[in-house]
Amino acid sequence: MKITFLKKFAVFTVSFVLAGCGAYNFTGTGKIDASTFQVNFFQNVAPLVEPGLDRDFTLALQDLILSQTNLDLVNANGDLVYEGEIVDYRITPMTATAQQTANQNRLSMAVQVRFTNQKNQEADFERRFSFFFDFGANEQFTGSLKQTAFDEIFERLTQDIFNASLAQW
Repeated sequence: MKITFLKKFAVFTVSFVLAGCGAYNFTGTGKIDASTFQVNFFQNVAPLVEPGLDRDFTLALQDLILSQTNLDLVNANGDLVYEGEIVDYRITPMTATAQQTANQNRLSMAVQVRFTNQKNQEADFERRFSFFFDFGANEQFTGSLKQTAFDEIFERLTQDIFNASLAQW
């Protein structure tokens, strides 16, 4: 009788563990009722326009969603739709020296995002996301520094958008 109880307990425990693993993954998205997504072009309407920034950001958002989900990217009629604009892009001095000159600059970027979930309209939102990158005032904002700044800002913005829309963190 003791062996029968242990067998039943073992089967129950294994079943419980396996059932719990099916609804969670490491991105935190859980079960997504959608199978497709689309990312419309994020036009740069900021007062300061950086050429190519809109295209690069749109592609970065597409790439992140493709890499963290099994959703298919489509051009139209997606179950999940991301659209919006780059509404702020600026470089401002952050700290000063004793000689009243800038010691550090900050690149800030903000995007206004409209997310539509055709399968669950309660998940729809419109929200502003922003992030920044600090660099030395004596550094030229070109080449690898510029690419590093964009990479860091895009990584944070796209992950925040992903978390708000799919992970709901």
